This record gives sequence, C-alpha cells and structure tokens, in this order.
Amino acid sequence: MAVYTEVAFAQAAALLHTLNLGDLTELRGIQGGIENTNYFVTSERDGATLEHVLTVFERLGFEQLPFYLHLMKHLAGKGIPVPDPAATASGDILHTVHGKPAAVVNKLRGKSELAPGVAHCEAVGAMLARMHLAGRDFAMTQPNLRGLPWWNETVPVVLPFLNEGQASLIRTELAYQNHVAATASYAALPRGPIHADLFRDNVMFEAGELTGFFDFYFAGCDTFLFDIAVCLNDWCVHHRQDATDGSHDTQRAGALLAAYQAVRPLSAAERSLLPAMLRAGALRFWISRLWDLHLPREAAMLQAHDPSHFERVLRNRASQAFPAALLDLPAPAAAPQPVTA
Repeated sequence: MAVYTEVAFAQAAALLHTLNLGDLTELRGIQGGIENTNYFVTSERDGATLEHVLTVFERLGFEQLPFYLHLMKHLAGKGIPVPDPAATASGDILHTVHGKPAAVVNKLRGKSELAPGVAHCEAVGAMLARMHLAGRDFAMTQPNLRGLPWWNETVPVVLPFLNEGQASLIRTELAYQNHVAATASYAALPRGPIHADLFRDNVMFEAGELTGFFDFYFAGCDTFLFDIAVCLNDWCVHHRQDATDGSHDTQRAGALLAAYQAVRPLSAAERSLLPAMLRAGALRFWISRLWDLHLPREAAMLQAHDPSHFERVLRNRASQAFPAALLDLPAPAAAPQPVTA
C-alpha cells in the first residue's frame, strides 16, 4: 500500500462537505497502487451511506489532471462504467489537499478478478472497445506520459541497475520500438484517449458482471492498439503460483480480441503491428517497475511490483510469434528474431 500524504480525518470531512457528500464516518488507506495516495471514504447523507475514493496525486500536477478527470466525466456520460469525479457547487472537480491536487470519485461495486476466465476477458475486450469509441469525440488532448519519449528518458536511468544480459535486452528493444514508431504503418494506427494501464486490478466485477474500469491516471492519447496490448499482456498470460513465463493463454487472448472486434474491428495496420505493440507494452511496464524498485520514493506504506515479471513477458513476446490465427494474420515472411540477451 502506498500512502505518501497523510490526510487527517477532519481534512477529509471538510472536503466531503464542500462536495455535498455528507458527514464522514470512515477514512482508511487503500492497499495497492504505488503512484498516488488513496483512501476509502464513507459518509452519511440524508440517511444513506455513500462510498467514495479520495486520491491525492503525488506526481501529476494541477495542469495535467483536468484531462484525466474530464475524460472520466465524458466516458461516464457515454455509459461507460468508470469513476465519476465529485464536483463542488461551482462545478470544480479538481481539489487541493496539503497543497497537492486531489479528487473524490464514487467507489465502484464489486472486486477485481485476479484469476480471470474466458468470460472475464470477453467482457474486458468488449468494454475496452466501447470505451475507445466513446472517447473519440473527447475534446481535450494529452500525450501518453509513459509512452516512447518517457522510455527513452528513463532507460539510461535504470541501466546501471541491470546485468549485462538485461541491459542488452532493454537497449535492443528500445531501439526496435523507436524504429516501429517511425514507420508509416504505425502512423496509420487509430488513436484516441486510452486507459494505458488496464490491468486485472483496475477492473471490477460483481456476480460475473463487469462493473467498471478505474485508475485512469496513466491515461493519454495514444494508439488504441497499445491499450489492447497492455490488456493482453496482463489478462491473457499463463499465471502460475510461483511465476509466469510470459506465454500467451491463447483461449483467453482469442476471447478478448474477438469480443473487442465485435464492437470495433481492427484495421489492417493494427493487425500487422499487434506483435510489436505487445512487445511495447511489456517494455513499458518493465521500465516503470525497474524505476519504482531502484529509485523509490519514501512512503508510509509501499510495496513495489517485481520487474522480472515483465522482463519475462518481453523475452517471450520478442522470441515467440503471436498466434496468427487469433487475428487471421498472414504468416510472417521470416521467423521473429530470437532474444539472445
């Protein structure tokens, strides 16, 4: 759990009053997450119990946050189940706690499904496609702040912590992703607002029903294909009790892709570049986990994720062809170059 900013009960109570959310009855830190400070807040208003989440943003500034909060408002208005930021009487949805930006959103029903089956992956694929379509007319824009420019800046910072084989792998993959990003096929990929971090713990289910996507604070305008790849790399790999080798679970991957395409069919460019974006998704989270592990910030409660997981996923994606039948992809002209690092 990460709590970087300690919020007093009285502070949270005063904020809820400004949002007309009643009287605070409970305030407790939330387990999981390493980027922001999060609390569950429970209040009573007119005899009803209300449950919300208070987030204090530790890295994102006041200038960046309107994009995320208004995106959630936009998606909620289009019927996508996402947290809806609470507003003051004057309509403000971005607040201040201890001089830091903060927001209060409604708490989604249910819990995360950390051992998903085919039906869960189908639900995620269909909702992800609906979200992409719903976001196409969102007026605000902001780049994916953890995209390629950030990878290029951060890899030199984490390189001193890697062994020779890891350093070779991360340099080689970064060069490959820069090459891909310069191609005409990449430029042709459909784009818009994406979640960019839709892991299993950022989706809620109740009684088998998908009840919401949350934690949009890595969202940005990028390729829809990158969003799909991030999902496939987390929802559709073989998870074992000890560790995963990063290999695809083809049944779940096929279900997620089929459900997505039933709502928004993939373009030819997306079909051809999916394997490259799977590698990109693995690289992005390997870099960020290395950064969080080796360059941590102080926190009252913090547990960094293991970077080796996405190192294994990346090695698998770079050395094993994506099952072409899942997208009716043509057979590759040559076998993918194996990873030797």
